[in-house]
Amino acid sequence: MRNVLQTWTSTQVRAAEEPLLALGVPLMERAAFALHVRIAAVLRELRGAVAGARVVVLAGPGNNGGDALHAGALLARRGIDVHAVLTGSRVHEGGLSAFRHAGGRVLRVDGPVDDAAELAAGADVVLDGLLGIGSDGTGLRGVPGQLVEALLERGSPYVVAVDVPSGLGVDDGRRDGTVLDADLTVTFGGLKPGLLLPPGARAAGRVELVDIGLDLSEVPAVVRLEPDDVADLWPVPAPDAHKYTRGVVGVVAGSRAYQGAAVLTTSAAVQAGVGMVRYLGDVGDVVVAAHPEVVVGHGRVQAWVFGPGVSPDDAGQRRRIGYAFEHVLERGEAAVVDAGALELLPARVGPHAVLTPHAGELARVLTQRGESVDRTAVEAEPLRWARRAHELTGATVLLKGPVTVVAGAGGAAYAQADAPAWLSTAGAGDVLAGLLGALLAGRADAIHEDPSLAAALAATAALVHGRAAHRANPGGPISARAVADALPGTIAELLGR
Repeated sequence: MRNVLQTWTSTQVRAAEEPLLALGVPLMERAAFALHVRIAAVLRELRGAVAGARVVVLAGPGNNGGDALHAGALLARRGIDVHAVLTGSRVHEGGLSAFRHAGGRVLRVDGPVDDAAELAAGADVVLDGLLGIGSDGTGLRGVPGQLVEALLERGSPYVVAVDVPSGLGVDDGRRDGTVLDADLTVTFGGLKPGLLLPPGARAAGRVELVDIGLDLSEVPAVVRLEPDDVADLWPVPAPDAHKYTRGVVGVVAGSRAYQGAAVLTTSAAVQAGVGMVRYLGDVGDVVVAAHPEVVVGHGRVQAWVFGPGVSPDDAGQRRRIGYAFEHVLERGEAAVVDAGALELLPARVGPHAVLTPHAGELARVLTQRGESVDRTAVEAEPLRWARRAHELTGATVLLKGPVTVVAGAGGAAYAQADAPAWLSTAGAGDVLAGLLGALLAGRADAIHEDPSLAAALAATAALVHGRAAHRANPGGPISARAVADALPGTIAELLGR
């Protein structure tokens, strides 16, 4: 995979910084210089000029505050009116000295925050250097928290975050308290997981990475696939391919009450380019009427999709899901376990089985296995709970949401944010399930050689699903059927990159 976005934890970043700092490499100066260049560019966008602008630096006690103060000093030397608001008894002395020497003005706040909030609210840009990569997501407290809350009450100006928005969980995206949302986050050395993971990812705004020379050669913490990565993962048929080498998907979905789920799931699998789709269920006539290439009945299968549109009282479909689970457990056939099949999940499966719950469904899977967790808790820490579900079940877990989180074998973790909000519509999950089933069927042998591949394929399915939604009706409402119909063109475009 060539263009994947990789993230590293705060511990990994600090470990990469240590040998450079021991050699006297000026990492802070590098970061500050790049930061001030980007702020100057923002000021040109906002005002058309740099000189005469006002920037307020919110500086905490650590190196993050030092980065911000050094950047503020460079901005002051360019004719910008720069004020620093110091929110604690400690401050980075080198940064403060440079700031004062450049003509920056300083306001210390250890009591009422109204004056500092008014000052910041009137700025063209607020530079957020309150908390750095030590933030655990519990939010800003004390004077910094009061200042940010007062600032937000007055209507926040354009905010540039230094490394991460203050108060955001650096390693997990948690935001349990006050967070200063950024319009732009300038991060150094390597991306941090919290900049990609929900719920905090939205706090980062636009993210720009500055290379300051860190050697981040460890396994990344969380990955995001980019469109160019699809070609490396997609099962493109060889010249001598036939339908069985390209993969056969078995679908157990829908019922007389929920016929659309069967149609949408099989439609997505067909239009994703799998070799054959088999359907097991009571609405084969409806499925074949929509897609005459679908075969109804038992036979050879490389991957299953079961659960969409299957209700708890549908004894026939539940028996078929049990039959399919036997194949998953005894023959190692891959599977997408969705919706109505999640409650039928055996105690343990392998990573070749991919669960596709939303937050509420994942909470139920976890509760059935002894965890005390609800939907709200899952939404607050999605990667934590997706990983926990993987540990408890052995399955790869694709947790659906505005940012799709995937956890799988070998510590694999992905965070995909490819879909428009319009995709939150009935049937969209059925399309994703069928699409993912086609991918698993096409790469079934490779998954057994490398179990972590199932997580990469799940992330690929989320990416393609989101891109197809954009293609179906750019910028406007979409239906699940339109997303399925957009799959062939979307895949061709991605493979053509």
